[in-house]
Amino acid sequence: MYPFFTVQTVQYRPDGIVSTVITSPTRDRILDALQDILIEEGNSGVTLESVAAAAGVSKGGLLYHFPSKSDMLTGLVRRLAERAEDEFRAAAEGEEGVVRAFLRTSVPESAEETELFWSIIAALRSKEDISPESRELIRHLFQEWSRLLHDEVGDPVLAEMIRLVGDGLYLTTIAGLPQPDPDTVRQLTERLVEQSDAASARKHRHGT
Repeated sequence: MYPFFTVQTVQYRPDGIVSTVITSPTRDRILDALQDILIEEGNSGVTLESVAAAAGVSKGGLLYHFPSKSDMLTGLVRRLAERAEDEFRAAAEGEEGVVRAFLRTSVPESAEETELFWSIIAALRSKEDISPESRELIRHLFQEWSRLLHDEVGDPVLAEMIRLVGDGLYLTTIAGLPQPDPDTVRQLTERLVEQSDAASARKHRHGT
């Protein structure tokens, strides 16, 4: 009756609990439909019926995977969190460096991404639509970037400054406020990377 299931184990780092999540093509299709509706209509356009219709499944089929709207949103936040974890690993292990990667990803790459995250933030304001797990996962994503910045940057004050710059760029974009000139953002990024490298070098020399 239902497609073949693929079992995926995900560790949710906020509390260290390892949770097993069952995924399937149908589940992914439902989450894709949910994401599309959030982008096109916002959280107010999300109902069990609208998502089922967009995903091409019956309401009963949707309820098998997600018993409520809150469960659907939690599933989408989980999927976004998994992708963010990949970004964290790439930033920590790659040549780009954490500071540059953080500032780059602080500016949404498309209007669709902007609308998606704006809708999720709007949903966060609704106690009925967002589960405690979703709130904790989103909080964890912000905390994880902060941890990576503090680990890489030798100066905790500078690390916080970089975090606040990135948060400001992100919130400015999703709120639809006037954007800074791209060349200014590039120069700002280079300046902060230089300061971060210098602070890390000083920390290394002093062995602290």
